[in-house]
Amino acid sequence: MCMLDEVLSWDATRIVCASRSHLSSDNPLRSEGRLRAVCGVEYAAQAMALHGALLSAGPIAAGYLVSVRNLKLNVSYLDDQDESLTVDATRLMGGAEGLVYEFTVSTRRDTLLSGRVTVSLFQGGDE
Repeated sequence: MCMLDEVLSWDATRIVCASRSHLSSDNPLRSEGRLRAVCGVEYAAQAMALHGALLSAGPIAAGYLVSVRNLKLNVSYLDDQDESLTVDATRLMGGAEGLVYEFTVSTRRDTLLSGRVTVSLFQGGDE
């Protein structure tokens, strides 16, 4: 279930992606035929995971989203937007045990949602 269509840019601390999957009628995050704005957190989480994969020189640790803070929803639904979404995620801090990213999901005109996510990393071995 990849929600992102394209990486627009990335560097050591930031990734910017584009997506039009919010317009797809078979988007698996839809509920009652609509795609709620809170689902934008999943778009941001996928951008963060992709950022980690692009930066990794070896095996990628499993990440578990453990908190969402300062979540601001400026719209109710993402599927109301008729243009591509831009998902912008910036790593604020991180290490072997976890990461903190700030993100926005926007169109050319408006910021649809924003927040901060903490991810706990699991380095492997037996769970």
